[in-house]
Amino acid sequence: MERSQAVLVVEDDEDLRRLFRTTLTLAGYVVWEADNGFDALRRIDHSPPDLVVLDLMLPHISGFVVQQEIAANRQASRIPVVIITGSAADLSGIDVACVLRKPIDPGDLVNAVRNCLATTSRDSQRHP
Repeated sequence: MERSQAVLVVEDDEDLRRLFRTTLTLAGYVVWEADNGFDALRRIDHSPPDLVVLDLMLPHISGFVVQQEIAANRQASRIPVVIITGSAADLSGIDVACVLRKPIDPGDLVNAVRNCLATTSRDSQRHP
């Protein structure tokens, strides 16, 4: 039996984090949570998830910094990141798997996670 894929949800809004956790759990994913960037980076270092759902506006250190740290870490850089933001800022220069704008439809979140994980899986099979 194949193991469930782990998704780290990094969101400081408890209600949104709960919504994302419930949505992704019902879709068959194991969901880990962090409510700030420091906790997210600790979790990624300790036990890397298969994908990170990352809010950009976080306390202590921003999601931008978290994304940069993930990208700079040789082992973590292979983890796809789905950015979630309420900002209207142009994010075309940020290298992530997907960007979703708040408010987020739960179905769109599941589709983004599923597509990003499938793409990453195909890429790793082509480039071991």
